[in-house]
Amino acid sequence: MTKQYLLASDFDQTLSFNDSGVVLAELIGITNFHDRVKGLSQINLVQQGAELSYLILHDPEFRRVRQEHLIETGKRIRLKHNVAMFAKALETLSDDLKISFHVISAAPQEIIQSALEGIVPPENISGTRFYYEQSNGEVKAIVRASAGWGKITALEEIRAQLGISHDHIIYMGDGSSDLPVMMHVNSYDGLTIAVSEAEFITRVAKRTVLSDNTMSVLVPVMEDVLRWDSARIRRFFASHGLMLREWGKSRTDQLLIQESADPIPMENSVASAPAIAQSA
Repeated sequence: MTKQYLLASDFDQTLSFNDSGVVLAELIGITNFHDRVKGLSQINLVQQGAELSYLILHDPEFRRVRQEHLIETGKRIRLKHNVAMFAKALETLSDDLKISFHVISAAPQEIIQSALEGIVPPENISGTRFYYEQSNGEVKAIVRASAGWGKITALEEIRAQLGISHDHIIYMGDGSSDLPVMMHVNSYDGLTIAVSEAEFITRVAKRTVLSDNTMSVLVPVMEDVLRWDSARIRRFFASHGLMLREWGKSRTDQLLIQESADPIPMENSVASAPAIAQSA
């Protein structure tokens, strides 16, 4: 029986090297994009990940953004290596496994579709959608933003359409905006994959993969879903003209230890344990 899975991915810095907002700001001549985003983040005015959409709707300089700017931004986005190969490999990974690949991101819909043209079908992309003023093309309103809880809503709608169970969901992301959806997927025994070494996301994701090649995300899928061993995984990559030159697995415990003002002898701490348990 063929097993069906949903693999949902963030876009900015998960499938790409840079942030959509940075590329768009450079395109229209704005130099302090990061400062504006930082200001919004500090006051928690908008959902994390939706800062660019808020700026487009409310910032005086970003108000001149038009649909054609978003499309051109997508063309200028630098994708991570082998995104197209990754999308294709998901279709032929195993005869008894069908994986539907979707992109869920707070980035504007036009940017993602333009960047992934010919790689991911437009209907498989859930980004932030705008309503444009017909007279001058200005962004009038946000129809829907796939950020925070919006990502979870989009994910659940896709899952329902595909008719799969929660434990057959795989989600990959890189930043704090992916935390809500990762915790949601984890709570239903799905697989979450971090593609960033940021501590706040690696502590939540079940697997972490660090590479500039999108094909690397297939490794936890092969191991945790297909139960392939390392030899078979290497053969798969070799069949696609790729070689795993370095494959290091590690788990690091980060500790902060300081001296105690009143040390407790080992025998005392052990002896007190039953009393504590009894009182509880």
